[in-house]
Amino acid sequence: MRIIPYPPNLHPPQSALANIKYGVILLSAALLWGCGSLPKTVAPDAAGKSVAAKTARAKQAVPMLPAAGSGRGGYYKDDGPGDNPPDDLHAIPDAEPKVEPYSTRANRPYVVFGKTYTPIIAEVPLRQRGIGSWYGKKFHGQKTSSGELYDMYRMTAAHPTLPIPSYVRVTNLVNGNQIIVRVNDRGPFHSDRIIDLSYTAALKLGYLGKGSGELEIERLLPADIARIQSEKQAGADMPQQQSQLLAQSAIVPAELALQAIAASTPPEPGASNADSGFYLQLGAYGQAYNAQSMRNQLAQNWAETLQPIAVVQAGALYRLYSGPYMNRSDAQQAAQKVQSSGVAMPIIVQR
Repeated sequence: MRIIPYPPNLHPPQSALANIKYGVILLSAALLWGCGSLPKTVAPDAAGKSVAAKTARAKQAVPMLPAAGSGRGGYYKDDGPGDNPPDDLHAIPDAEPKVEPYSTRANRPYVVFGKTYTPIIAEVPLRQRGIGSWYGKKFHGQKTSSGELYDMYRMTAAHPTLPIPSYVRVTNLVNGNQIIVRVNDRGPFHSDRIIDLSYTAALKLGYLGKGSGELEIERLLPADIARIQSEKQAGADMPQQQSQLLAQSAIVPAELALQAIAASTPPEPGASNADSGFYLQLGAYGQAYNAQSMRNQLAQNWAETLQPIAVVQAGALYRLYSGPYMNRSDAQQAAQKVQSSGVAMPIIVQR
C-alpha cells in the first residue's frame, strides 16, 4: 500500500468537518502529484542508445532461469539464481592465483553423511574429470568453510579435499571454455560431482542453464602459480607495438579461426562439412605473445602429428586449437602423442 504524505503547509484535521475538507484537499493534491510524476523518457547517451537499452543488452548474456526455490531448473530444488544479478558478469576476471597460507581449521579431516574426508595439504598435483555443479542464492552471504562469506558473483569454488585456500584451472570439456577459481569452501557431497562452482564461474564456463557440466579440474601448485605470474609480468613488459602487431597478425576471433583451420585441411571422402569435426585445445594463455610462441614451437616440433594450429582469442584468454580431426579417435591419438613429450594432455573439443 502506497502512503501519500501530508502536502506542505497542511496539518492533520481536528474535527469531522475538517476531515471532509481535508480529504478533498488531500485527494486534489494526490491527483496533481500523480500528473506531475508521469514516466519520463530516458535520455539517450552519446552513442544514441539509452541506458536502459545498454542494461538490457548486458543481461541478455545471462540465461533466463527458473526462480530460486521453484523446484525447477538443473540446480538443487531450494537453490537457484539471485533476483537481481549484476550487469556484465562475463567481464568479471578470473581469480588471480597466489600462494597463500592454508587455513588450519578448514583443512582438518571431517565427516559428512557418514563419510570421512581428509583434505590434501601436501604439494601434489591433482587432475580430475567429472561432473561439476554450481550453487547460488541459498548460500549467498553465508559463511564458507574458510570463514569468508560466500559471494555467488565472484570466481570461487567448493571442493571436498583440495586445500583451503587454493586455486584450480577448470575446463568445460564440451565447449573448451576455461577459467581459474579460488577454492574457499567444502562440497559437493555427491558421489557423481567433483566440484561446486559459483554462479558466475558456471556462467563463464557455459553450463549455468543446465545446472551441471562435464569438467576437468587441475590444481595449480606453487610452481604453476609462479609461471602464471611470470607470464603475466612478461606480457606487461612487452612493448605495446609488438603486442598490437601480434593481435593484428596472429590473433583472430574463435569462429573465424576454426573456419580457417578447417578450410586448410581437405575433407576426406564422404565428409559433409569441412569445418565440422574434433579439435584439440593445446593450451590457454593470458598473453597473446606467450600463446603465439607456444604455437610456433608446437607447429615446428609436431608438424607431422598435429593438424594446423591457430591462436584463438576468446575473452581475455588466447587458446591454441589444432584441427579439425575427422573423429574423436584420431584426435585422441594425436593428443596422446603430444602428451608423451611432457606437454599437458590436450582437451578434445567437438564442433
